[in-house]
Amino acid sequence: MPDRGQLIVSGLTVAITIAVFVKLGLYRAVIRYLSDRAFITVITGVFVSAITLILLGYWLEVLVPRSVPIIYGALAFIFVSGTRMTVRMLVNRPKHNNKQYVGIVGAGETGLQLANALDQGTEYHPCAFISLLKANHRALVNGIPVYDISHIERVVKDHRIKRLLLALDADSGIDRKRLLKRLEPLAIPVQTVPTMSELVAGQARINDIRDLEIEDLLGRDPVQPDNAQVAASLYNRSVLVTGAGGSIGSELCRQIIRHRPARLVLFEQSEFSLYAIERELQALNSIEGLGVEINPLLGSVTHRRRCETVMRSFGIETVYHAAAYKHVPLVEHNVIEGVQNNVFGTFHVAEAAIAAGVQRFVLISTDKAVRPTNVMGASKRMAELVLQGLAQRQSGTIFSMVRFGNVLGSSGSVVPLFRDQIRDGGPVTVTHPDIIRYFMTIPEASQLVLQAGSMGQGGEVFVLDMGEPVKIADLARKMIHLMGLLEKTDDRPDGDIEIVFSGLRPGEKLYEELLIGDNPQGTAHPRIMMAREASMPWEEVEQTLNGLIRASHEFDCQGIVDILKNAPTGFSPNGSVADLVWCNGAKDVIPFQVEKVRQLHQ
Repeated sequence: MPDRGQLIVSGLTVAITIAVFVKLGLYRAVIRYLSDRAFITVITGVFVSAITLILLGYWLEVLVPRSVPIIYGALAFIFVSGTRMTVRMLVNRPKHNNKQYVGIVGAGETGLQLANALDQGTEYHPCAFISLLKANHRALVNGIPVYDISHIERVVKDHRIKRLLLALDADSGIDRKRLLKRLEPLAIPVQTVPTMSELVAGQARINDIRDLEIEDLLGRDPVQPDNAQVAASLYNRSVLVTGAGGSIGSELCRQIIRHRPARLVLFEQSEFSLYAIERELQALNSIEGLGVEINPLLGSVTHRRRCETVMRSFGIETVYHAAAYKHVPLVEHNVIEGVQNNVFGTFHVAEAAIAAGVQRFVLISTDKAVRPTNVMGASKRMAELVLQGLAQRQSGTIFSMVRFGNVLGSSGSVVPLFRDQIRDGGPVTVTHPDIIRYFMTIPEASQLVLQAGSMGQGGEVFVLDMGEPVKIADLARKMIHLMGLLEKTDDRPDGDIEIVFSGLRPGEKLYEELLIGDNPQGTAHPRIMMAREASMPWEEVEQTLNGLIRASHEFDCQGIVDILKNAPTGFSPNGSVADLVWCNGAKDVIPFQVEKVRQLHQ
């Protein structure tokens, strides 16, 4: 039987131990979410408790055998931590009945974080890691088996995996293109998790599962710009972006503001688009402390006086002209508006830039300007010829043009369209089995536009290296497979999604080109070329513009098409005039009084 002194020592030890655990926060911890740090807390508390037992025995002159503190500490740790671990296991015991079984591709830090997050959720149960390192095969990570990717088919079948989640570490060096090609035949959904930069910035959580990024579907490595040269051309400058609310214009603004210009003027016709991009840029400006003066301005590029007034008022030094109508079928159905915006909008902004003393003017062009078969492409090629003519006529403003292909993720892009069609159960509509296009992401295209714009010396047409062309039908099939579905064909009538070929639309080509001539000239950037193409003397440009003005005011769509064909645009329409108003009987409109194009003065 313990004597009175030993009971006092024991009681005081328990009281002090409880006080220590309270101070260390052990009793405030939610057992369901108890982490490994809690066991450090228990060890600390038990150690203090054992020392307390020894000291109390010494101070109160009570016999405490030397083995007692050791045995006491071990038992205290076992009971305090063991009970909590048991409760945590009971509370968090697997409840997989309503969870979807998923495999995590990547057994690194990102994959482990994702597995822990999914375990706490109610939607997914991570039942296997897929590793790209054979050395990890059959290992266990946090109780979850790891398999080499060469066994992926058997793993998916044995573990009844319904979805694969990509959780690759940023420094893994994995070839995502080859990886997706390996996963594509599995016919189960493949999704990804946010990037580390998004997690650090607090823009997303590790368990925010999302569809594959456009770059993954594209299967190419983004081109990196020479940031030093771009920064030198933008830092502390006054920059204006037309079409600032559009897909390309808004991304240009996001890129430009990070180079800290003195002021950034957003020129946009759409009130909502202008509001959205201005709000986003103001938030970015404030969060990153960029100190850029942002000025949102409503206006149309077809109003020359408005453009010149804006440029003079803000002392604009560089203009990026992204405002344009770029949707091929819509411009085919609205010929005059397309020409007014794309040709005369460019002309008026360029005139205003010369009058306001702007140093550098960059036109955002398109691959559809090369041997165009539609009004949109012909109008953009005509806009290039206008700027080349102005570059010959004066030297105060440096004009350059940047030509590239389709951008993924822009308004009208096939990727979101296909994704919506697949989610709706199909069919996926492709215009032609053999249609191919060059693709680039919006950030990549915008970065290279800034790069090429900083290189211009006057009148150049820069062409971006778009990589390998992509067959649209193959892109559709890849999206179907990576969303976990099968294509419905004659050989597979029980498939999920059918691809329907609707036929080429008015003005559409099977393939696009980036160069009119051969032997492009290289530049300081390995992925930017300079086209060697014919231009027009300013007198011929002016004559062509006069004809377009006259035909526009007379609502003569056929006349506009004929003028664009006769100009050195290479325009070869693959059909008759498709303007909806023109085709519905409005061919006999009373002509308006037509004025000649104003002469430019040097």
